[in-house]
Amino acid sequence: MLEAKKYTHSPQVLEQLRFKGKKMAHYAQLDANNVVIQVIAGVDENTKDGELYYQMETGKKWKRTSYNTHGGVHTLGGTPFRKNYAGIGYTYDFERDAFIPPKPFNSWVLNENTCLWESPIEYPNDGNRYIWSDETNNWVEF
Repeated sequence: MLEAKKYTHSPQVLEQLRFKGKKMAHYAQLDANNVVIQVIAGVDENTKDGELYYQMETGKKWKRTSYNTHGGVHTLGGTPFRKNYAGIGYTYDFERDAFIPPKPFNSWVLNENTCLWESPIEYPNDGNRYIWSDETNNWVEF
């Protein structure tokens, strides 16, 4: 006779299995400084207030994020949501209602429309590859 095996899963895997086959939304957990510490696929926003649901379940702050939003544009033509899909290390800005990635270089400035960091000098369009140098405040051929 075969024995049944007992499987254990992390809370995140169990949550995903519970919603398998259903439309899901994505949620970002925030630390005390509103920095994203994890992103999960979870309950559909049309059936539950997911932010409240996960806050009640964990006692932590959660914000919904759109997998298809980048730079304030929805890649599938839908309505953009919170400027950018959240990633670990991104910061949620309550005033802008946006997820902002970590600043890559000290000299880069935040584009208020996209909530993405931009170099002070446009990337060269000559077919060569470049990397940014904060020392020279310019693009250096790679």
